Amino acid sequence: MTRAAVYVRISRDRQGGGLGVARQEDDCRELAARHGLTVAQVYRDNDLAAYSDKPRPAYRRMLDDIATARIDAVLAWHTDRLHRSPTELEEYISACEPRGVPTYTVKAGPLDLSTPSGRMVARQLGAVARYEVEHQVERQQRAKQQAAADGRWAGGRRPYGYEADGVTLRPDEVRVVAEATDAILSGASLRAQAADLNARAVRTSTGRQWTATELRKVLLRARNAGLREHRGEIVGRAVWPPLVDEDRWRALVSLLTHPGRRTQWSSARRWLLSGLALCGVCGTPVRATLMSTSARSVPSYTCKASRCVGRNAAELDAYVSTVVVERLSRPNVAELPAAGDGHPATTALQVDAATLRERLDGLAAAYADGAIDVRQLREGSERLRARLVEVEDALANAGRGNALAGLVGAADAAAAWVELDLHRRRAVLDTLMTVTIHRSRKGRPAGWIPGSSYFNPATIEITWKS
Repeated sequence: MTRAAVYVRISRDRQGGGLGVARQEDDCRELAARHGLTVAQVYRDNDLAAYSDKPRPAYRRMLDDIATARIDAVLAWHTDRLHRSPTELEEYISACEPRGVPTYTVKAGPLDLSTPSGRMVARQLGAVARYEVEHQVERQQRAKQQAAADGRWAGGRRPYGYEADGVTLRPDEVRVVAEATDAILSGASLRAQAADLNARAVRTSTGRQWTATELRKVLLRARNAGLREHRGEIVGRAVWPPLVDEDRWRALVSLLTHPGRRTQWSSARRWLLSGLALCGVCGTPVRATLMSTSARSVPSYTCKASRCVGRNAAELDAYVSTVVVERLSRPNVAELPAAGDGHPATTALQVDAATLRERLDGLAAAYADGAIDVRQLREGSERLRARLVEVEDALANAGRGNALAGLVGAADAAAAWVELDLHRRRAVLDTLMTVTIHRSRKGRPAGWIPGSSYFNPATIEITWKS
């Protein structure tokens, strides 16, 4: 009996159950029985569009089997299941014509590709299918443009943070986006945040585990700030509520898309004293940056003004942490500023300050690239700097009175300090002390032991606040 191949394909399988291709196969088997054909092989390409660049492995195997005489006839639900591209049609004709392999379809009838008239019919059906695809794409593009202009969602896979309607919030996912945004702005890495989400069994909108790439894609979406985006351009406000405020989102975009971003090391707020400790020469706050030595690059604190001082960041953080723990372990710890009811306000203000600083850097980069003019740079900078002053003043006040909650009177001050996150530790330091970094003498410090660090605690001034 004639060996027939059944080819089934569905462009989009929303449920993932393959029900569409199963129904096509049933219809094709009934067609084979009516023509007295024996189904020798079924070729399935599920969730793959014919009119796309994605490879169709089952279709390619079927062409090979036709060319090598393993198949004598082809059955499909419709010709558009086989191909919608004229190029693919000609390749299919070239495979079937030499051996006179006929094509039977449930909806379009039989095709005899061994005759000129049969090939003409196949080409006409292919041209009609191509027109339908292009017309459908055109309608979809127009619908998306109109939806974008109206600020509506154009549909698609459920966006993380929202229900399937793309508008209703999912509170648990809103918290994930907000927390991840704040963490990245505070110096955390995408990889670490993805690992934390996976450890807590938090999944993506499709139920998969997080990767740094997927998390980055979710956090960069304009919809998180309540903005409507179309073809990579923001076209206006959206009808759905935002997950984070616009300033914070734009700061995150500036941080994650900066050409000089370090993916393995970020100085923004990874280090304890960045923006808190002062230069002993010019008095400006120090920032963490990479300083090159003869052998390697080392994260170090330097003042931005003129690099008056430079100190190993990890060693200085460890030294200051030791001093804090020792002070918290004294019997008179109760004399420290009174503890309040927690640290959420301080943490939020720290993130606000980091957000505004990143926005200022983003404005400067935009001006350098020619994306904004001098007037826009001046107006934007003045607005952001005014807000930054307000946040820093509020941070100074919020840091006093609540940062020490849970630390004063702790049975093990060292263990309590280790349990704090970076935001909280910085708030504690801002409450307790002012750290000033003085210049050190060149060369090895007195009493230096071979193989040990050059770090000299005598060059670090710690002033306790009342």
